[in-house]
Amino acid sequence: MNVNDIIEVKIEDLINDGRGFARCDGLAVFIAGGVPGDTATVRVSKVKKNIAEAELVEIVEPSPDRMEAVCPYFGSCGGCSLQEMDYDAQLKLKETQIRSKLTRLGGIEEPTVREIIGANTLEGYRNKATFAVGPHGEVGFLKNRSHYVIDVEDCMLQSEPAMACAAALREFLHGKAGCIKQMIVKTAFTTGEIMVVLESDRKEIPGIERLAELLDEQVYNVGYDYTDESGDHFSTDMTYSLESLNVICNGKCRTVAGKPTIIEKITSADGKDLQFEISPQSFYQVNPEQMVKLYSKAIEYAGLTGDETLLDLYCGVGTIGIFAADKAKSVIGIESVKPAVLDANRNSVINGIINTRYICGKAEEELPGMMGIGKLYKYNEVNEIVEREPEIRLSKADVAIVDPPRAGCDEALLNAVVTAEPKRIVYVSCDPGTLARDIKYLESNGYRFEEATPVDMFPWTNHVETVVLLSRA
Repeated sequence: MNVNDIIEVKIEDLINDGRGFARCDGLAVFIAGGVPGDTATVRVSKVKKNIAEAELVEIVEPSPDRMEAVCPYFGSCGGCSLQEMDYDAQLKLKETQIRSKLTRLGGIEEPTVREIIGANTLEGYRNKATFAVGPHGEVGFLKNRSHYVIDVEDCMLQSEPAMACAAALREFLHGKAGCIKQMIVKTAFTTGEIMVVLESDRKEIPGIERLAELLDEQVYNVGYDYTDESGDHFSTDMTYSLESLNVICNGKCRTVAGKPTIIEKITSADGKDLQFEISPQSFYQVNPEQMVKLYSKAIEYAGLTGDETLLDLYCGVGTIGIFAADKAKSVIGIESVKPAVLDANRNSVINGIINTRYICGKAEEELPGMMGIGKLYKYNEVNEIVEREPEIRLSKADVAIVDPPRAGCDEALLNAVVTAEPKRIVYVSCDPGTLARDIKYLESNGYRFEEATPVDMFPWTNHVETVVLLSRA
C-alpha cells in the first residue's frame, strides 16, 4: 500500500475522533468520513508501519444505517461526526464502543453494560457554546484536526441565543482580526439568562460597549414577539436576556457588564426543584435534560440510605452532591476551580442544603491530605511554600462519586479513594478509554466492576458519558 493508492474497504467502526476504521493488507486504515457498514473507495494519504490514513472518495455500497447529513457544514466543521448515521445506530455504536473499551483496555471479560439512555431532544440541546474566532473575523468552530476556523452561521446543536451572539460578534469584527480569541456563550434554558465570556489577549477590548449593545440586541430578538406586515404573528416560548458579559485575560476573569453569574433551574428525577448559579469559569453539564438522567443513575448506583459520608470529587458547581444531599448524611466535594467552589457552596445555600461542604483544590492533592497520606502546602506571608493543615480530616468514606475531566483520574487520587475504603465507587466518565484504564487500577486495588450504563449526552457526535458502579471486593 502506497500514498495516493485508491483502495476499496469496508468500514467496521469509528474511533474517538470520528474517523472510520477498516483493515486492508494487514494495516489498520483510518478514514476521514464514512459510517460503519459502508463499503467505500478511499485514497491513501499516509502510510506507517502498522497503520494508514485515507480520505473518502466514493461510497460503493452504503451502510443500512446511513442517512443524509442535514448540516451544511458537515465534513468541514469538526463537531458532528455522526451526522450521516441514523440515531438508533449511533446509540448502538456508543454502547458497543464502551463494551469494547472495558474489555480490551480494562481487562473485564463480558462486562455488564446496560442499554444506553438515549436523548429525547436531538437539536439545540447544548447550553454552552465555545466559538473560535479566526484571523478575518470568522466566528465558528475549528475544522476537524486543524486550527482553521470554519465560519458557522447556524448549528443544529447550539441554542438560538448562542448563534445570535455569534452573529453579533461577527458584525462587531467587520471581517477583521481582533483581540478576541474565543467566545463562550452559556444559556440557562429555564430562566432565559445568557452569559457571554470573551477570551482576549488584552484586558481592555476596544469598543466593547458597542459589542455589548449588539449582543443584547441579538439575544433580545431571539425571544421577540411580533406581527409582520402581512398580519402573521410570530412568537417564541422563551424570552432571553443578556445578563452577564465577562472578559478573561491571562486566566483572570472580570465582569464588564451585568451580573457575575446566571441562574439555571433543574427538576430532578424525583421531583426536587433545584437552582444553580453558574459563573464564567465553572463546569456545568452541557445537556441539562440528559444531565438529570445521568445524575439519577449515579445516585441510584450510590445506593444511599441517609447514613453515608459521600465524596463528590471533581464536583464542579456541586450538581451531583446537591442532587444527592437529601439521601446522604454528609457530602464533601472537591474542585480545583475556585469560582466553581464558590458556586457550589452558594448553590447549597440557595437550595437550603446544610450537609454539604465544598473545598477548593486539586482532588488528587486535597483528598490524600485529608486522608493523612499526603502533604498539603501553601504560600505564607513572605511568599514561602509551607505545609498547611487540611480543611477536613477524613478517615474513611462510605461512597465516592468521581466525575473527572477527559484525562481521567490521577493515580494519586485513585489511591486516596482506595484508602478511604468506600463500599461503592460511582465513576462518571466522558472518555471510555481513560475510564477503562482507571477501572483496571481500581480492580487491582480491591474493587470489583459491577456494571455500566451509558448516557448519550451528545447526540450526533462520537462522545458519550458512562456511569459505572464498582464495589469493594
